[in-house]
Amino acid sequence: MRRVTMVAAGLFTALLVAALPTAGASAGGGQSTLVSTDPVDWTPNVLDGTVYAVAVVGDEAIVGGDFHRVASADGSIEVTRDGLFAFRLGTGAISTRFAPRPNGTVRALAAGPDGTVYVGGSFTELAGGAHHGLARLSVADGTASPEFTAGIDTGTVFTLAADGPTLYAGGTFGAVGGTARPALARLSGRTGAVDTGFDAAVAQQRSGRLRVSKLALSGTGALAIIGTFTQVGGQSRNQLAVVSASTGAVRGWYTDAYQQQCNESYNSYLRDLDFAPDGASFVVVTTGHQAGPTTMCNAAAKFDLTGAGAHHPVWVNRTGGNTLLSVACTGTAVYVGGHQKWLDNPYGDKSAGTGAVSRPGIGAIDPDTGRALAWNPTHDRGNGVDALVTFPAGSGHPGGLLVGSDTEHMGHEYHARIGAFPLP
Repeated sequence: MRRVTMVAAGLFTALLVAALPTAGASAGGGQSTLVSTDPVDWTPNVLDGTVYAVAVVGDEAIVGGDFHRVASADGSIEVTRDGLFAFRLGTGAISTRFAPRPNGTVRALAAGPDGTVYVGGSFTELAGGAHHGLARLSVADGTASPEFTAGIDTGTVFTLAADGPTLYAGGTFGAVGGTARPALARLSGRTGAVDTGFDAAVAQQRSGRLRVSKLALSGTGALAIIGTFTQVGGQSRNQLAVVSASTGAVRGWYTDAYQQQCNESYNSYLRDLDFAPDGASFVVVTTGHQAGPTTMCNAAAKFDLTGAGAHHPVWVNRTGGNTLLSVACTGTAVYVGGHQKWLDNPYGDKSAGTGAVSRPGIGAIDPDTGRALAWNPTHDRGNGVDALVTFPAGSGHPGGLLVGSDTEHMGHEYHARIGAFPLP
């Protein structure tokens, strides 16, 4: 999932910028072909819990969630890894040195500088020290970067994005490092210090806690956020907003598409979003329990970023009442995951309506037409696919799509909670 943008940051030197990554968790987002429907054979298996987040740092995949046991692909090795582990892309070798052992759930990951990874979640300790919801770890050995001292007051970090010298964090917190930043903050990627020049003023939750659930960076200076809020920067923005990635100022872009109520038990029914590789559009996926040809619940919807004022979806692909949890946009496809049974199903209601196509657990949508592509590897449904992350070619592998979930089968094969579809 493409989570990066080039941001002007006068507080940081050109030397520091050169030393930090400019590619994010979805560094392979520009893929020009569909991935195979046949999963690779080398990914390890997560034997319990759920995988909520995946990041790629070089040729290492870092996996986060609420699990405890991980095994090699052939089952010959089983190790304890509480909520966080790393493995080698191309071989699946589980890192023997990266075992930070957070004492809570890992919800978010992002590639950091110099072979590190940012970690966000509900933990208060990891890597043998106190870290409240945020940390930067060495991928080589799992140690915490001592200069990175950010921590949230209460709540959980649900989403992270890193770009150059900057880290963005969203969640249910009220402050970071003692500075009030409800639900959304921009930090120094080196020290974790809050950027006091960035304040999106996220406010007025629909119900429950104020939360930024997911964020995505366009690569063109825009930051899109989803969550429980109804106001950003003093302007009405229901569950979805676009702000300046450098200052947090709310943009004139808005949509009323998500004003409607789905099931009243959902304080937000938006679950994930991702920008196209060119940054000119993004796709939002939702839950909501409702179905029908006009609802925005249980659907994937594409929006153009260009222009100010009201924006309507370019297209909407509806599942017929089943949840979508994750999305990853490439040049060829919009990959979506969840516990859906169908796509192209506006007339279904937990059933296959006219025109519906079977796409259990995972599917791909044409970025231009909004119609389901023929790609249909299948995935166990369970609660659903929580993480979709593209990755570029590297040593001994062609790149592809990493998939994290709470279930055990994808592409008609056993791949417990983590797997990968390779590029051809």
